[in-house]
Amino acid sequence: MEALLVRKLGDPTLPPNVSENSPFDLSTSHPIPNLGSPTSVRVRVKATSLNFANYLQVLGKYQEKPPLPFIPGSDYSGVVDAVGPNVTKFKIGDPVCSFVALGSFAQFIVADQSDLFRVPDGCDLVAAGALPVAYGTSHVALVHRAQLRPNQVLMVLGAAGGVGLSAVQIGKVCGATVIAVARGNEKVQFLKSSGVDHVVDLSNANVIESVKGFLKSRKLKGVDVLYDPVGGKLTKDSMKLLNWGAQILVIGFASEEVPVIPANIALVKNWTIHGLYWGSHKIYQPNVLGDSLKELLSWLSKGLITINISHTFSLAEVRIFGIYHFLNPEKSKKRS
Repeated sequence: MEALLVRKLGDPTLPPNVSENSPFDLSTSHPIPNLGSPTSVRVRVKATSLNFANYLQVLGKYQEKPPLPFIPGSDYSGVVDAVGPNVTKFKIGDPVCSFVALGSFAQFIVADQSDLFRVPDGCDLVAAGALPVAYGTSHVALVHRAQLRPNQVLMVLGAAGGVGLSAVQIGKVCGATVIAVARGNEKVQFLKSSGVDHVVDLSNANVIESVKGFLKSRKLKGVDVLYDPVGGKLTKDSMKLLNWGAQILVIGFASEEVPVIPANIALVKNWTIHGLYWGSHKIYQPNVLGDSLKELLSWLSKGLITINISHTFSLAEVRIFGIYHFLNPEKSKKRS
């Protein structure tokens, strides 16, 4: 089978098999994985998504550092190709999706039946392949941790990114007033078309002034939940907009600057600060992840959320310079 291997840590923007500096090696003869247990299921991968964590893994900057060589990739969708003798939940041909720590950038992957989720009839498999990590992160953060309620004010930083877009949509499903922060007119127009209540364009607006003006126009006191995958100065500025009793969701640090949240101000204003490492729920609270993904798939089937797929690539075309989604070679096509 084809599989994308990381032979060495390095620049993820270099495509595979092009230069000796590329960390990637596209293997066309990697062994097809065998069923490892009586309850194992082998899936022919239809689509797998690229997340910021994959970028960091290839650079060697992620919190978990797998031994070399490894196949990157986390969430995926596909069709059941083979089942173990004790599998009761799935049959060959069933559409499924799931997530792993590593291994989805390949034509086949094996998982236990307990780790797979059936994709509802009518749902696009490519969309389902981009659902678990980005939307799962935002769902656990907003619904489980912050318990976002109708009419609360949600402010999403990095709102045009993968997790940002998912947070915007989930916020609207929850009935919140959603403020989106991004940079650039194209992103701003896309966010406006997504139904957000207010968009801040960092390329030409001050986030504090813009959000304060919006809040005043709506007679709102401040932000109740801050969703932050960015960090840095933007986090510092956003804290000036938070209500008493607000909640801060620490999702990541795309700015590469870890912010400092003053404990004395958190005390005085009764803020709650949530660290959100989504993947670790698999170890400590697997039921939370399972229930979350089941609800997300239900929302997807009902049209309450939509997955924006900007491009699709084959494994041979992969280079990690944005949030892209790849298909198996025989199904590869690019979408604009």
